[in-house]
Amino acid sequence: MKKELLMGTALVSTLGAASVAQAVSYTMSGNHQTGLEFDSPSGSSDTSAQVNDNNFSIALSETTDDGMTISSSFSIVNEASASSSVGSSDMDAGFSLAFDGGTKLDILNAGNASGGHAVSVPGSAGAETVAIATTNAASTGLDFMTGSSVHGVEFHTASDFLADGLKMSFSASTDGNAANTVTYSIDGHVAFGATYVTDLGDSAVTLGGGWSEVSGSKLGTTPANDTGGFHVGLSAVTGDLTVAVGFADGNKVGVGAASGFEMEADVVKAGVKYVTGDLTFNVGIASGDAKDNTIGSITGADDAKDVTSASVSYAVASGVTAILGYTSVEASDEGVASTDGSAFYIGANMAF
Repeated sequence: MKKELLMGTALVSTLGAASVAQAVSYTMSGNHQTGLEFDSPSGSSDTSAQVNDNNFSIALSETTDDGMTISSSFSIVNEASASSSVGSSDMDAGFSLAFDGGTKLDILNAGNASGGHAVSVPGSAGAETVAIATTNAASTGLDFMTGSSVHGVEFHTASDFLADGLKMSFSASTDGNAANTVTYSIDGHVAFGATYVTDLGDSAVTLGGGWSEVSGSKLGTTPANDTGGFHVGLSAVTGDLTVAVGFADGNKVGVGAASGFEMEADVVKAGVKYVTGDLTFNVGIASGDAKDNTIGSITGADDAKDVTSASVSYAVASGVTAILGYTSVEASDEGVASTDGSAFYIGANMAF
């Protein structure tokens, strides 16, 4: 018994002030969104379903006597429809160290610095989706080429880095030593991103961009091109009006059946948001093109996806928003028109 007590005392001493520590500060946030989605796919019958999106997050933080803030977080996610129920938890968050000068260092599962600087382009605020062919590799996101392993770090500069309004991030991750299988796995990455904010007349202008290069492997097959590419975007806010555009170009490996495909792709997006009183109007378009091939081959034809979306949101009460959204998709797979259609959504979101 004496030995156990001595070992316990040594452990507490090693951890520093753990013997007098109380509890870190924490905040909770989340949302509950539910509504009805009505789908009208081309070539098949109309369908309808209830769609839920429930999220609960806890953020933890504490500041040392030297002024450094140590923080982490985790979330519990429950997204469900009438036909399926899927629950998951984000339990792999690392730590963030924020320093007095405004810099921050993310440690473990830090993510990719390029994706964090993608400009937000308005589109429908609803939860409607349109099902298309699963083999269609075209993307409509500006950060489709980003990726990382959990063994990574990301450094964020303070605001006004090198120039007024400029903020940058740099990230890198190493091989997670995961066994190579029929599924492509990420071995590591390097990336950087930047956001520049300035005033231009009566408008607040944001310019964002990033570059990323991801290396990976797949059992017995070597990718012709690893995942990587760049994106740029521009957003201008004038009073209650926001206008944004974005462009991305790059390669992605690990898409398709058994993550056995690689693709070359580009994306163009544009959107407008206007706020008047309790009403918010969103309109957006996105166009993606991709050529996907089995890893190691040079065959393949073009995939495409053109998305038009719009929504009206009404602030019913503090934290409660009613949403009416609409999305239309035209798609082609391997150069042939594929399943597409339209959908609209009516529901509400409650956030805290």
